[in-house]
Amino acid sequence: MDHPRTLAAVLLALLAVQTGFSRPTQNTSSTKSENSFFPVAVWYGGGKVRAPMLEPLDATSTQRWSQALDQIKAVGFNTVKTWVDWATAEPHPAQYNFANLDLLLRLAQERGLRVIVQVYLDSAPDWVGQHYPDARFVDRSGAVIDSQAAPGYCIDHNGVRSEIVKFLQALSAEANQSSALYGWDVWSEPHVINWAEFPYLEDPEFCFCAYTQTRFREWLKAKYHSLYALNAAWYRSFETWDQVQPPRFPTILSYADYLDWRAFIEDKLAEDLKTRVDAIRSMDTSHPITSHAAAPGLFTSPTDGYGEPDDWKMSSNADFFGTSLYPKHSESTKPWSDLMLAAGLDFSRSAGRSFHKGFWIGELQAGQGATGMRIGDPVNAHDEQYWMWQVVAHGAREIAVYAWYPMSSGFESNGYGLINLDGVLTERAQAAGRTANVIALHSAEILNSTPAQAQVAVLYNRLSYMVGGSQPSLSKLGNAERDSLMGLYSTFYEQNIPVDFVHPEDVIENRLGQYRILFLPFPVMLSQQVAAGVKRYVEAGGTAVAEARLAWNDARGLASDVIPGAGLSEVFGARELLIKPGDKVQMQTEASAALPGIPAHTAISGEAFEEELEPLSGSTILARFADGTPAVVKNSEGKGNAVLIGSFPALAYYREHDANVRRFFLSLARAAGISPEVEVSGTDISGLEVRRLVGADQQVILVFNHANLSADLTLGIRLQWTLREARAWEGDQAVSFQNSSGQTTFHKHLAAGEIWIFSIRGS
Repeated sequence: MDHPRTLAAVLLALLAVQTGFSRPTQNTSSTKSENSFFPVAVWYGGGKVRAPMLEPLDATSTQRWSQALDQIKAVGFNTVKTWVDWATAEPHPAQYNFANLDLLLRLAQERGLRVIVQVYLDSAPDWVGQHYPDARFVDRSGAVIDSQAAPGYCIDHNGVRSEIVKFLQALSAEANQSSALYGWDVWSEPHVINWAEFPYLEDPEFCFCAYTQTRFREWLKAKYHSLYALNAAWYRSFETWDQVQPPRFPTILSYADYLDWRAFIEDKLAEDLKTRVDAIRSMDTSHPITSHAAAPGLFTSPTDGYGEPDDWKMSSNADFFGTSLYPKHSESTKPWSDLMLAAGLDFSRSAGRSFHKGFWIGELQAGQGATGMRIGDPVNAHDEQYWMWQVVAHGAREIAVYAWYPMSSGFESNGYGLINLDGVLTERAQAAGRTANVIALHSAEILNSTPAQAQVAVLYNRLSYMVGGSQPSLSKLGNAERDSLMGLYSTFYEQNIPVDFVHPEDVIENRLGQYRILFLPFPVMLSQQVAAGVKRYVEAGGTAVAEARLAWNDARGLASDVIPGAGLSEVFGARELLIKPGDKVQMQTEASAALPGIPAHTAISGEAFEEELEPLSGSTILARFADGTPAVVKNSEGKGNAVLIGSFPALAYYREHDANVRRFFLSLARAAGISPEVEVSGTDISGLEVRRLVGADQQVILVFNHANLSADLTLGIRLQWTLREARAWEGDQAVSFQNSSGQTTFHKHLAAGEIWIFSIRGS
């Protein structure tokens, strides 16, 4: 919640393994081992001031903070997330003031509470600007940004970077003296610029200071190796490297410069995170070091001028990466749907999964959103409980509720608190505490399980956001990339079939072995390396399903001679003959064993375009447009299959919810060998979501009734072992079950909004 401009844009746009940390610990005073401790934290920095500010200590601080921590523990939390801001903690060079942190750690330790430390470097001391006046951020217009406590100074300046590292090392050494320390969050909601917006600038973009430009040139040298190669790629005629600058505006020519600039910003943010992690790690060999995004990257755009991180690149450089989660933020025109919450969590989980890591929730909304006179929907006790269990169900390894007290100042004043400013507990605080207690009771089961393995993969390809370069006005499709991803995800979410999002690096590095089917939604720009990975995946026995204009442009923005490009026309058995816009795109299926359960002449909605396909020898037509031209083509390649769709049905499904589109995608998955491991039947069950955390001989089943009606549920699960025991987490009651024909069934009457959680164990 530290970057209001970007978060507001994210939330408005929304509406148009998961293993525990296993590093050995040097602190042994906690009653549980680190590997069976699930931190459920609430943000509390001492007193009532909002992050990142800290209140001055006085004679009453110990008593007041002790009372608050006693209340936090009594409610049910086992951890507090406190914070340190650079401006307060180093008011003069090398003169460190960690008194607030020391007091909080001491008081927490006395109460058996663990502490996660959030670090704020964007709140920078004024002496940094005085020592390094050329370290101020610079917009692409040339405007120089003076810090007003925020946004601080550019880390690309070597002097600033050195000061940051020294500060973090001193902080790490200080905090590690306490056995209450559990872990670190070294960057809240990473961007090039945080906590500031500039309405006097038109389309601001950062950072164009001399030091970032130098760093960009070094990045280009590593990529191109020679000025000759750079000139060829950019269609320029630089004579020296000093002449090279980031692009400030679009032209009708090549936009390879813009693509490089955006890729550099992604790499820079990931490397800047590593700088922070390494500085803390130099003095701390045991505690997890994390960071969290403002929102899952599924809901943001990599073209944002303030710098949007790539969740996968960030995850690779920390022990955990995660996200903030504000489903009822005041900047949203309406609350997140259950679908959006699930998709966002699966996206954050997937970024960690690629590196065999879990993910953390850095901030979970605690109370009603407020941004000036923009007031969000009230947050109630059920919301808090539901959000927390959703986080657990998706495999998170930590929850930090934001915040104990409402914001006491600023344009968010009186928003987002779990209790009232006068200290009175709320029902949502008590609900959060009860949930925290249940999580603590079952922490070993949670940490020894991971979300049920997905066999469906959806490619998250940031290049597709950049067709046309820095001119989003060239598209009439709105947030087509995001909506296409959401359309595919929702198809399987509605059937309780697990889905992973995968990154281009997963494809390039052949990390797709567990998936029977790979979807490529809105694949209009694709690198040669990813195309080669898709081909390998199909040849090895996978099924790839791609939408229209596959690899139309390559990673440099160059149009392919043949579409699909990058050699994929041979893999998918078709090429584009022509493409034409259409307001109402309709495809009709042919009778085919490749579409099980879909009768001939079933109408399938597309979106925006009809791409007429020319089938190549050996391929099969699965559907045609209204004029009879081929619309969907299937081809066999090696041991696998590839399906090319000449429109954007995933986009259509998210926006129009045509049931036949869902049937079509599910049919393709069924043909690839995918069938649900969970079967849901009964009365009024359309609002039921089933999640599973799976261990060696145990599972945790979480069932959410999203509907406003009660449901009579029969739940069938296929198990690889004989069920011995099933127990509900609420009340520790036995759950009855039946075994028949290789399936175990459970029956339950679920009230509207009810959450049912139970464990099953095998013999």
